[in-house]
Amino acid sequence: MVNPMNFPFVLFVLSFLLMWGTAQVGARLSQGMQELKSEERADFGFVIGATLTLLGLIIGFSFSMAVGRYDQRKNYEEEEANAIGTEYVRAELLPPADAQAVQALLRQYLDLRIVFYNVRYGAPLEHIDADTARLQNEMWSAVKAPALAQPTPVTALVVSGMNDVLNRQGYTQAAWWNRIPVAAWGLMFLISIFCNVLLGMATRPDKRRHLLLVIMPLVVSISFLLLADLDSPRGGIIRVHPQNLLSLARSLHQ
Repeated sequence: MVNPMNFPFVLFVLSFLLMWGTAQVGARLSQGMQELKSEERADFGFVIGATLTLLGLIIGFSFSMAVGRYDQRKNYEEEEANAIGTEYVRAELLPPADAQAVQALLRQYLDLRIVFYNVRYGAPLEHIDADTARLQNEMWSAVKAPALAQPTPVTALVVSGMNDVLNRQGYTQAAWWNRIPVAAWGLMFLISIFCNVLLGMATRPDKRRHLLLVIMPLVVSISFLLLADLDSPRGGIIRVHPQNLLSLARSLHQ
């Protein structure tokens, strides 16, 4: 099943149409209602203000969650690069044949991690995950054999470094799976629908009505676009660029 939250611009269009339609529904409902008295209009304005405040708070909390998850993905990319670079240097402590084998595997693994960061949705992610698991097994076996043959503090240091490399990949994958909950998206959409219905009921039938019924849906839809863009690891424009991994790859391949 396709998740629309992974495609921010599609979500923007759908949310704008939904919000604009609900605002039009509110405008139609107001046509069959009697003109509100001054006291009733004040109460109605209070309800609209409270609903808009609640929507703003929920969008703000969700934005904070999305920014935190984006920063987490950036930090883990840096940690992955540091772990791979450190293990590449530690591999020189092994016998020459083993060191060359481990370093060759690390270069392949580094290239595969760069591909993981750059691909978008619809790419063969299952093949990338399978190749990652295969390379991890090969790298662990490459350091396991010399460690068992000669268990010294030096080989233990190499094994520890390889363990860090494998762990960082797991932390990165967990961070990419950590998204804004679907319940939070549903709550934001539900409250925004109520806000637009109330806004449509509150606007008076004049020449400016159509413009007013577009502004609120547009603002809310732009907020959802930014939220989805930050929250989606592979969709949209705001993505984690593997600059640390690319810099490490250039230095190792030289």
